[in-house]
Amino acid sequence: MKKIRVHLIMVLALGIFLNACKKGSDGPAPEPPVGPPVTGGTPIFPKKEVRAVWMATVYGLDWPQSVYSVQNQKQQYIDYLEKFKTLNINTIYFQVKGMGDAFYNSSYEPWSSSITGTRGVDPGYDVLKFMIDEAHARNIEFHAWMNPYRVATRSGTSSSFPALHSSVKPEWVLDFPTIRIYNPALPEVRQRLVDIVKETINRYDVDGIHFDDYFYPEGETFADQADYQKYGAGISTIQEFRRENVNKAIKGVYDEIVATKPGVIFSVSPAPDINKNYNSLYADVKKWNQQGWVDVVIPQLYQEIGNQYNDFQLRLAEWTNNSYKAALMVGQGFYKFGDPTMSAAFQSTGELQRQFDLTKLNQKVIGNAQYSAKYFNSNKLGITDKLASIYKDPAVMPFVGRAVAPAPAAAANVRIENGELKWSTSGAVRSVVYYFADLKKEGKVLAITNANAVSASANGHYSVSTINADNQESKPSDVVEKK
Repeated sequence: MKKIRVHLIMVLALGIFLNACKKGSDGPAPEPPVGPPVTGGTPIFPKKEVRAVWMATVYGLDWPQSVYSVQNQKQQYIDYLEKFKTLNINTIYFQVKGMGDAFYNSSYEPWSSSITGTRGVDPGYDVLKFMIDEAHARNIEFHAWMNPYRVATRSGTSSSFPALHSSVKPEWVLDFPTIRIYNPALPEVRQRLVDIVKETINRYDVDGIHFDDYFYPEGETFADQADYQKYGAGISTIQEFRRENVNKAIKGVYDEIVATKPGVIFSVSPAPDINKNYNSLYADVKKWNQQGWVDVVIPQLYQEIGNQYNDFQLRLAEWTNNSYKAALMVGQGFYKFGDPTMSAAFQSTGELQRQFDLTKLNQKVIGNAQYSAKYFNSNKLGITDKLASIYKDPAVMPFVGRAVAPAPAAAANVRIENGELKWSTSGAVRSVVYYFADLKKEGKVLAITNANAVSASANGHYSVSTINADNQESKPSDVVEKK
């Protein structure tokens, strides 16, 4: 085992080196941006980062937690956003389709029971629009998180599943003892999934579509021989048939996003073990990354460094070398910290710091996502305070996906006047202000702003760039010095 670990750590180092180059119009901009030479050294710009959190709504886990008053629901969500803003979180993955349901008035799915307590009941307001607008008002991206296949769950065979939506034919679903899913083998199911995604991105200003790690349900026995005979011509095994069914769904969603609203990012958060995805969930994530069918892959690396089954460090090495065309993020098990049933590593905030240290050093990793939102409020062990210290300064979002907006024009006439840093911009851009106390050390993001001036009270060097709606960044300005 020790030899394997040493080998994989060497693979990680090699992967970091080989993947240091970022994609152009197909992915993140080079990290970090390098400014022009200046007296005293070249500015070292901080790494761009997606700083994300998952908000789960199945069973009301993170939101709305059995709160059914409209005003109280709205306030609970706003309180979350205010917490995220203080933590410099810039992205949320909000679960809008967790149980074959919807958080808007869908043509294909009933209203989620999480909103009112009863499936199919209109809550009386446009939930999704409200959530997107409030997130965007705080410059937080909103990605619509969907479970592609799950329709419903139940405690056992003595309980009934809820009635199907009127648009769903009974033969489209498969029932197991505790879960009902859409049958992944059916072309009608794949088209339905594509149509749901198309409706969502057409009607709402979401920044992304996000799938979780549930595909074929693990541990179930599938009676799909008839489906294989009907649809599996030319496919050598039934296992390959299942993987191909999921491949077609992923590619179909990706193609629809590109054709309908190419600025939308498509991400998937698979299980940590690549082989488990492939053999048990029939999710060939490696192929999706190779083919460029997903823009971002976010493996759920919820175990600690040194875990004997899913060592955080070794899984990070595997995904670094198997992310290919997809940008790589890391999902972390924030919920485990301070839980006495978890391993000793999760009884200290140092574990989170060590995980972040590894991901920051890895040039392929463009960010981190925490599961899940409600644990930010409990702050066990002071873990939220630790995250606040890690995220103490704002971060620039990396460019991922497809360029849609006009390229940002660089900031002009950058100067210091009467204790203020001032500049001018053109076009629909925001500005990034960088500060360097010492040009020999990495700088920090001082502000990301719609304004054209900030206080320059501290001595040091300042630089300004602009970013557009795609998160493409202009060339940073020459630094100006305040003495």
